[in-house]
Amino acid sequence: MYVRRIVPTAWSQLLLRAGNQKGHEWVCRSCSAKFPYPARFSTSRRSLEKPYYVTTPIFYVNAAPHVGHLYTMVLSDILKRWQVLRGKQAILCTGTDEHGMKIQRAAAQAQTPPKEFCDLTAETFKSLAKRAGLSNDHFVRTTDPDHREAVQYFWQMLKEREYIYESKHEGWYCVSDETYYPESTIEKRLDPFTGRTFMASQETGKEVEWTSERNYHFRLSAFKDRLLDLYKSNPEFVVPAARMSDVVRWVSEGLEDLSVSRPVERLTWGIPVPDDESQTIYVWLDALVNYITKAGYPWAPGKESALGWPADVQVVGKDIVRFHCIYWPAFLLALDLEPPKQILTHAHWTLNHQKMAKSTGNVVNPFFAIDRFGVDAMRYYLALEGGIANDSDYGNDFIVERYKKGLQGGLGNLVSRITRPKIWSVQEAVQVAHSGRASDRDQSTMIQIEMLQTLGEKANAKMEELNPGAALHTIMNAVYETNKYLQYQQPWAVAKLLANDQKDTRLRAKIDCTVYHCAEAIRIVGILLQPYMPSKASQLLDMLGVDESRRTFADAKLGADDTYGDAKAPVGRDAWDGLFPPLPVEK
Repeated sequence: MYVRRIVPTAWSQLLLRAGNQKGHEWVCRSCSAKFPYPARFSTSRRSLEKPYYVTTPIFYVNAAPHVGHLYTMVLSDILKRWQVLRGKQAILCTGTDEHGMKIQRAAAQAQTPPKEFCDLTAETFKSLAKRAGLSNDHFVRTTDPDHREAVQYFWQMLKEREYIYESKHEGWYCVSDETYYPESTIEKRLDPFTGRTFMASQETGKEVEWTSERNYHFRLSAFKDRLLDLYKSNPEFVVPAARMSDVVRWVSEGLEDLSVSRPVERLTWGIPVPDDESQTIYVWLDALVNYITKAGYPWAPGKESALGWPADVQVVGKDIVRFHCIYWPAFLLALDLEPPKQILTHAHWTLNHQKMAKSTGNVVNPFFAIDRFGVDAMRYYLALEGGIANDSDYGNDFIVERYKKGLQGGLGNLVSRITRPKIWSVQEAVQVAHSGRASDRDQSTMIQIEMLQTLGEKANAKMEELNPGAALHTIMNAVYETNKYLQYQQPWAVAKLLANDQKDTRLRAKIDCTVYHCAEAIRIVGILLQPYMPSKASQLLDMLGVDESRRTFADAKLGADDTYGDAKAPVGRDAWDGLFPPLPVEK
């Protein structure tokens, strides 16, 4: 007797790879008994810890990237690099979203085949990731063959569990947002430039159009209680808390089933629905699966977490919260897959207090910004001033101001004041401090010591809250306090007194004590800044003579390293060849 297969031959190998019993076109029951499939669990202990997995959203390729995309990339990269700094294996995935009606229309307007159109813009995002110093392990494209296979497999599993059904759908559809909106969220608006009235989404302000069509739906309404249970058991699932409250409120008010396909007459540019070539898979179902595509989905038994899933943190902009915090976990729960552990939703960058948007042209070219200010300065500025809860307004004057205060006048000045003088030796001060011959410590030194003893853990606590900006403010505050400490101690003035009395060991010890505790601040700060400014932090640590093997989070403690002080890189002679030279004047 034979059991008829319902899964297309095209991905039978995917089913076999995932250990699914239905992977054959036909299965003889007697043969099935002779050749049992492997169990979907393992009794052996996992030999390796799950990698820390961070994702950016995949960026839509209908237009070139702007500085808001750069911010998302940098934020995600900092989170990944921080885990590496702490000695953990970490994975970062970024990429591009290349299907949907917006792409189809943009390609048609450009008189370019959709794939060629996507190839060009995807390369621009790849270039931005490289220019931004991203340490990404994956760059996923939704036009990749492995992603297409994963999406079709995911669809089939949802259908086999009867979470997908066919039905007529009517509603207000927004091409720009690639989603349907309920009647209650639609309003009439007036275009002030043309005088034309149109229907728009209250949430995004984008125009919507009434559509009536037959397509497939996902039983989202069935997941209200399971989603609320997920949020209750993990109250920090969405960061910040205000957006967590929004998500809980939206779900509590009830969920409508979600249209998850489009008729091919309307949308050809996408992944076809398995077994039904008249339908194209909805771009948001397609796009969200990317996060597990690069985590190896569909997984072989026992390998579910080998490539990082569930994601430890997924970074998204606040405008796509509904898709990532409601639809995405519902899709995963439907297949008994673990949702991500946390979703960090950040605010937007504005320009002249208006949201940056490709559609309006109110954007900042990130390549031009990097060319002008340098990648490390841009990463620093975006991390320092970028908003998580509230929007931030971008401006070149702001970047210059933060550069001069924090980097040039703050950190750069501190490094120069400690490493350049010939009247003391950093290496000798380190050796003296670790020999136990340090001088008596006055109150200001004790305050400096207390600050350095807690700096690493304070910064880490902010990072655990998924707030890299707050962590950076904590680190930079140590720079400002150390400059105050140095100015108070004035070792250069003590050196003049010592020049008149070389036998006064107390003066020599006081100089060494001050130089050591300033050098320790620079060393610890340099280590902690590596996720933010990889190149400049490396240069700083070279200037201080810190060995490359002594640059981990465990080394970012007072007194953890007694081997540095002999510079491995030029410390410079003036402001123009220092760590943070003056910015070029814009012509």
